[in-house]
Amino acid sequence: MKTYLSVLSFLLISLSSCGQDQQEVKENDVPITVSEAYTYETVVPDLTNPWGMTFLPDGSLLITEKEGKLIHYKNDEKTEISGLPELSNRGQGGLLDIQIAPDYAESGWIYITYSSTQGEEKGANTALMRAKLSGTQLTDQQILYKASPNTTKGQHFGSRIVFDDAGHVFFTAGERGERDVNPQDITRDNGKVYRLNLDGSIPQDNPFVGVENAKEAIWSYGHRNPQGMIINPETQEIWVHEHGPRGGDEINVIKKGANYGWPVITYGINYSGTPITDETQKEGMEQPLYYWVPSIAPSGFALVTSDAYPELKGNLLVGSLKFVYLEALYLNSNDEVIKREKLLDGIGRVRNVVQGPDGMIYVGVEGVGIVKLIKK
Repeated sequence: MKTYLSVLSFLLISLSSCGQDQQEVKENDVPITVSEAYTYETVVPDLTNPWGMTFLPDGSLLITEKEGKLIHYKNDEKTEISGLPELSNRGQGGLLDIQIAPDYAESGWIYITYSSTQGEEKGANTALMRAKLSGTQLTDQQILYKASPNTTKGQHFGSRIVFDDAGHVFFTAGERGERDVNPQDITRDNGKVYRLNLDGSIPQDNPFVGVENAKEAIWSYGHRNPQGMIINPETQEIWVHEHGPRGGDEINVIKKGANYGWPVITYGINYSGTPITDETQKEGMEQPLYYWVPSIAPSGFALVTSDAYPELKGNLLVGSLKFVYLEALYLNSNDEVIKREKLLDGIGRVRNVVQGPDGMIYVGVEGVGIVKLIKK
């Protein structure tokens, strides 16, 4: 894939990806337009923060509410699932992503990320667990990975989940607000993309297996706060998007053992307006496929592969928390972003985007619920 470079200087970046009100200086070099071609239909109403969702084989939905509720939505009814592990609903932490296993029909495993309080230190850190659904209760719970140490900081937990077709689960964990300590150190958790076998064991071909003191679950490092992750079902490439600081949200193509630079290189600046670094490129560190100026505060990520939206097929959808819309990013044959569109402009803080088994796009919107994207 070719790297997509912005022509703007990072000193012109003027918006915080955390949503503070700040004056825009310039838009990114790919202008964004507003599409009036779409509307939506509410599928699951009255949700506060639908962080994650996954479809069960019968077409029903499992939905995580960040505050610590797991909801089964079936036949127009919401049922709260009991038996969740202890978690910390603090800042950006809580009950986060959820995905069913590729072999769910046989195994029944459901994978969940959350801010776990397990450990001796106060606070929490990102954990990946799996469990089974028995009626209205989670059973057979297994913690597959728990990042450490805990911290009482409330930011940058990650955390999305995808599976490849070779029996691996990938998940993300943000750097927990410790940018100068965690993301560049492979002996420490956080600021990483992790790769495990489905049972939680470490694949022996992970890049840092056998490296002294390394966290052997690491697949890539140098990340800030990845809240979107997709896998191309044809190529098996994994793409991640992550929050930048003030400016510089990124889309990265994830490679085995690669360093994505945070905070040594970045196209963002501190929220105060001061520089983080004067470097945007460095040997041995990956460049983003694309980055946003100003930040949009991205959360949720989908690659459209169905025929339900021919005009969107083969392109990307990303939720914007800050600017309250669903963004379509159109790619050329070199995977360069050549066009941006706002879909559902003003709908609310878009937290998650999923292509359902019916080929339709489902969007989790804070304070609204789950909606279905409809072409007018």
